[in-house]
Amino acid sequence: MNFSAWSIRNPVAPLLAFAMLMMVGIQAFYALPITRFPNIDVPMIIVSANQPGAAPAELEGQVAKVIEDAVAGIAGVKNITTNISDGNATLVVEYRMDIATSKALQDTKDAVERITGDLPADVEKPN
Repeated sequence: MNFSAWSIRNPVAPLLAFAMLMMVGIQAFYALPITRFPNIDVPMIIVSANQPGAAPAELEGQVAKVIEDAVAGIAGVKNITTNISDGNATLVVEYRMDIATSKALQDTKDAVERITGDLPADVEKPN
């Protein structure tokens, strides 16, 4: 006997089965665990370089640009944001999500260490 023909002749059983499956689905949906604040590790490194008494224009050309160029060559860099104020240049280096934060930190440290000699003498060691 054909199931579809039987369902057409007797519609109550398939409708009840559909209603039960829908109720079980709704109940299962509301029983799913929801994490309000999931732990997400965003690979973002902040590099700060200080040059006491320097104007922002000097920091931009002599310090920030040199560090930006060094960090931009690292594989996995997604975005670089620079903020320059009197005597301080701060770079926020954002990596792709598939890069581990420890690897991003080590790569950034290595890149900044390589260009430390290219910075002006009165610039404090970048953190």
